[in-house]
Amino acid sequence: MKSLEHPGEIAVWDPLIRLFHWTLMLSFLIAYLTEDELQALHVYSGYLIAGLLVVRLIWGFAGPRHARFSDFIRAPGEVAAYLGDLIQGETARYLGHNPAGGAMILALLFSLSLTTLTGIVAYGAEGGGPMAGWFLGTRMFGGEVMEEIHEFFANFTVLLVAFHVIGVILGSLLHGENLVRAMITGRKQA
Repeated sequence: MKSLEHPGEIAVWDPLIRLFHWTLMLSFLIAYLTEDELQALHVYSGYLIAGLLVVRLIWGFAGPRHARFSDFIRAPGEVAAYLGDLIQGETARYLGHNPAGGAMILALLFSLSLTTLTGIVAYGAEGGGPMAGWFLGTRMFGGEVMEEIHEFFANFTVLLVAFHVIGVILGSLLHGENLVRAMITGRKQA
């Protein structure tokens, strides 16, 4: 039997965080790509995203150290200072999320929450899903308005994902560590 020890490495990302991350990525990709063509798949992917967001919210308070919001939510000044250091190519290394990464997580969770909520309301206004009929006939929550807002936040999320990927690449290069591998294995250099 192989040893579970990894000399020089430390466990950082727990299995739930890793499963959440990759399932969310795949679910969002499917929802985004099936927007007009495969409505049922789009809707079910959106429901899965909604469930994942609820789990992540709970895990942000109840999970292990690096999963908790208290471990990576930083003041705006600290995020700005980190980004300034990043531009100069001299950032401190963090075992968990760095201040910019923490801010990105919050932005992604917020944008995904609004994308999901507006999608559920728009679908309900069309007569589908758990909110079917709740908003029929109202101007504010009309299907077309919510659909436009839903589309805006879906596209905004894509922009955030692009910045996230750039940040992961920069962090990997600056600190000589493979952050994608760390999100797969859960381990980083100590």
